[in-house]
Amino acid sequence: MTRKCLTLIAVAMLLSIPAAMAQTRTYLFAPLVFEQQLQGDTLTLPSAGDTAACRLQLDDAWLTEARAATQRTRATRTRAIVRRPDLVRYNMATLPAAPQGRILKAVPRQGLLTVTPPEAVKPDLAPVDTTLTRIHHWLHTFGTSLHFTQAYISGNWYQGGENSLTLLADVQWDCNLNQNLHPNWLFNNTVHYKLGLTTQHGDSLRKYSINEDNFLLSSQLGYKAVKHWYYSAMLTFKTQFFRTYATNSAQPRAAFLSPAELNLGLGMTYDITDKDGHRTFKLAVAPLSYNMKICEDIVNLNPVNFGIDAGHHTKHSFGSNLEANIRWQLHPNITWTSRFYVFTDYDYLQGDWENTLDMSITKHLNTKLYTHLRYDKSNPKDKDWRYWQFKEILSLGVVYRFATL
Repeated sequence: MTRKCLTLIAVAMLLSIPAAMAQTRTYLFAPLVFEQQLQGDTLTLPSAGDTAACRLQLDDAWLTEARAATQRTRATRTRAIVRRPDLVRYNMATLPAAPQGRILKAVPRQGLLTVTPPEAVKPDLAPVDTTLTRIHHWLHTFGTSLHFTQAYISGNWYQGGENSLTLLADVQWDCNLNQNLHPNWLFNNTVHYKLGLTTQHGDSLRKYSINEDNFLLSSQLGYKAVKHWYYSAMLTFKTQFFRTYATNSAQPRAAFLSPAELNLGLGMTYDITDKDGHRTFKLAVAPLSYNMKICEDIVNLNPVNFGIDAGHHTKHSFGSNLEANIRWQLHPNITWTSRFYVFTDYDYLQGDWENTLDMSITKHLNTKLYTHLRYDKSNPKDKDWRYWQFKEILSLGVVYRFATL
């Protein structure tokens, strides 16, 4: 090794020793503090390394010496903590908070130097709601609306015509089991009723007639099979409450429980809702299904018009049914709902397809477009529509909804 290399190494060591020694002295004689993870009390000195060749690395040498000094200091303190725990005055877990900083401000004209604590910065947080949140195992949704159409025509109107007023009341109550609390169960219940009244100037027997009278009760109970599929049992019941008549006729066309329909099914249900809650799809398939048609009043009504044999109040059928429900919020103010239902006993087919487009103008004012397409092969064949039936209603009115969340 040359004399020049030895000289440079000696200078580097002399330059690094004071700083390392100063740091070691300061940390070595500080008060003992107990730490959760103690080092062993065995002191291992760093190896000298290969000095066969001249390797002038001033930074590496300084760093190695500083790390060695720090390691020796920690080992010494650890050995003192282990052997003399009575000298340990502090615990790292219970140390008090560090003192707050101070702000120095000089006032040269007055010869003053003020020391003030810093201003505490308060986080901009919303107040915490300390009220207890009530857990709802059942989620209720109630909605009611009253839609109307009105027309006034003076007696001398050049095109003629008659005054008219049409009212349509719609009430729906949903009571569903909270799946956030009961993720393996599906239990949905719905009660829905529609009643429509319209003035009837061309009828000499009555001033108004009922053009809509539908009561629907549906219930669905399911237990999760896999992902969005449930083993399920379904119940659906439909009827009307009031008698309806043809124009200028005292012969009723329908009455309470005449007709009525009950359907029970066992099968599988697919239920899925997107993350935003804007789209909901439900599909119920029941390979085992029981259907009962009812006509309570067979004296004034012909049960054949409702798919029931003449002289009988009921007709029982076994087969399969399928029901699909879609709810899609196309826009914050526009919602489309659709229901498709079909039942067959493998001899005849019966199906319903209902669509409602709900367009909100304000919170309590909206307009609805409702269409209902029906196919029933058990009814007598019509010369124009054959086995098809169709209804369409466009209305404007007020609406009120509330729900438990």
